Amino acid sequence: MIHRVRVVPSAERLPREEQLAWKIAEVASDEAAGRAVVADREVLEALSNRLIDNAAVALAAIDREPVANARTMALAHPRPRGATLFGLGESVTVDAEWAAWANATAVRELDFHDTFLAADYAHPADNIAPLVAVAQQTGRDGAALARGLAVAYQVQVSLVTAISLHAHKKDHMAHLAPATAAGIGAMLELPTAVIYQAVQQAVHTAFTTRQSRKGEISSWKAYVPGYSALLAIVAVDRAMRGEASPSPIYEGEDSVIAWMLGGSGAVYDVPLPSPGEPPRAVLDTFSKEHSAEYQAQALIDLAFRMRERVTDWDRVARVLVRTSHHTHFVIGSGANDPQKYDPSATRETLDHSIPYILAVALQDGRWHHVNSYLPERAARTDTVRLWRRIETVEDPAWTARYHDPDPDRKAFGGRVEITLDDGSVIADELEVAHAHARGARPLDRAAYVAKLDALTDDRLEPEERARFLGLAERLARLGPEDVRALIPALPSGTVTRATRDARGIF
Repeated sequence: MIHRVRVVPSAERLPREEQLAWKIAEVASDEAAGRAVVADREVLEALSNRLIDNAAVALAAIDREPVANARTMALAHPRPRGATLFGLGESVTVDAEWAAWANATAVRELDFHDTFLAADYAHPADNIAPLVAVAQQTGRDGAALARGLAVAYQVQVSLVTAISLHAHKKDHMAHLAPATAAGIGAMLELPTAVIYQAVQQAVHTAFTTRQSRKGEISSWKAYVPGYSALLAIVAVDRAMRGEASPSPIYEGEDSVIAWMLGGSGAVYDVPLPSPGEPPRAVLDTFSKEHSAEYQAQALIDLAFRMRERVTDWDRVARVLVRTSHHTHFVIGSGANDPQKYDPSATRETLDHSIPYILAVALQDGRWHHVNSYLPERAARTDTVRLWRRIETVEDPAWTARYHDPDPDRKAFGGRVEITLDDGSVIADELEVAHAHARGARPLDRAAYVAKLDALTDDRLEPEERARFLGLAERLARLGPEDVRALIPALPSGTVTRATRDARGIF
């Protein structure tokens, strides 16, 4: 079903049933579709894989500064029978919105979880932390959680498919917050009218600028999903108390399409499931094998293949990457960010720099979520020399493949041309990352478990690993107490800053 969205003058009094927020709420409150989710083995397996993936990357980041700070903020909001935090076990519980804040930050920190790319960008697994937190605090079972997650994925993918935020320099949180609100509404089995109000508040409060991913990128990039989670949970809570929100949030004369997106003449065609049709968009999302922005995944794999044909990096005169518009302008030289070529740039900046990522991948033949970003690695003289000889250009053919509606033709890679000092050229191209569903090594359950093992090393004890994997793998059959145990714990004393501190306000 395609829902057409445009700005409607207030005098026309657009019925709420014709508004995008209402259509989203109908998807969330569709009982028949919700029942179908818990019988859909393919969707349930994908959701279980994402739970494992999120845990892997969150535990790998558990002691990094942004994650530790988010955790100490959450610990200032204890709540008996609230929600749990990565690494700390079931004995430590906090308010759901603060658990979501901390856990979503942990998941996002390494830029290592799933992605969806279309008219805009998204990390739909950002929905998992807030839904798990609310499920724990409200005593929901695994079937309810699965329904909510499927809806959250569906709503975010639908919005990202149709509405570009980046074109108007808005951050992708504007699609995440309403997806989370809709997912929570579905999980709690709220009426359509309540979810509608929650979605509207989430949209209204979630519009921010793309400066969070421009220039010198800060740790705020990791905090964005946690902040979005806070907004979405508060929006649902407020709607459950009978409060209304700005309306119509998308179509209003002074609302987001009119003033933050395409303007009064813009038209967006948003694909949504038809009544009774199960939300299956999680199957359209892609996970990562490398800790970097998704549009770098195929180029990292390509670099590993091409490096064998270069014997002396000092002989490289130029490296040209022909790729899509989004890749060139967001993480390539088309961004016109000098920070993308700066050896002293933040890790957050480097993981959004194709020139840096390609230089290191070419030289090292491997990618590591910590070592590939170390300051001393970035500052290596031979790396800096190669790095500054790399540039990207938009190729219309790659842009067309990026936006191709046919999933069998959609591509997120590029062509790399390495020119040596004698004028000879080494060239190769790759359409999708090896880990993509159409790639050389698509991720399966065993690969997700291997990723968990690789990222947690010896920190996750065998008994806890087995317990967590057992829960994740039978998601739809979990009872409420099982859901409370769905966040894996590390051995006592191994998590730094595991108690509240006095440096802030909380």
